[in-house]
Amino acid sequence: MKPRTIIGIVLIVAGAWKLANMWGIIENDWLWRQPWTTYIAPAALIYVGALVIVNSYRRDPDQWLQRPLPIGEDGKRICCSVHYGGDEYIYRGEPFQGARLDAFCGGIRMDLRNATITEDEEIEIHTFCGGVELIVPQTVNVVVKSRSFIGGVGNHASRIVDKDAHCLHIIADNFIGGVDIKN
Repeated sequence: MKPRTIIGIVLIVAGAWKLANMWGIIENDWLWRQPWTTYIAPAALIYVGALVIVNSYRRDPDQWLQRPLPIGEDGKRICCSVHYGGDEYIYRGEPFQGARLDAFCGGIRMDLRNATITEDEEIEIHTFCGGVELIVPQTVNVVVKSRSFIGGVGNHASRIVDKDAHCLHIIADNFIGGVDIKN
């Protein structure tokens, strides 16, 4: 466990301890005598603790586990499912024939820049408290259809005006999660 994670956990515990004291679950008034500490201190401790934990994982370049491409039952479409972690899938010239991506309290990064896309393909995405990052080639168009609850899809991929360009159809269902698409 990283030192930043330990510090974050300690700060969150301190904030929760103060809230438990306020609600009468435990008694430790000797520790919190100043009136400003009633609401500001626990909120600040919880916020700083959560921020330290999140930033410790954002700055870590090894947070993504590079995985081999999981081929589905049909032998073509890949199926990726992540729970409480981060997986990265990188295409290195392999043909891309669609995907289903499920992120539950975790993240998936899929790099399709070097994938061989010979026709229109579909990517079906389901997120729950998680996210998906798609890096698409500049030679395809991206069409998005999404249903999101406290989440969304950010399509930052450039649009191709060539009528013969292939399309990636993204169908996303997000619940407190999101999808980021870029070149």
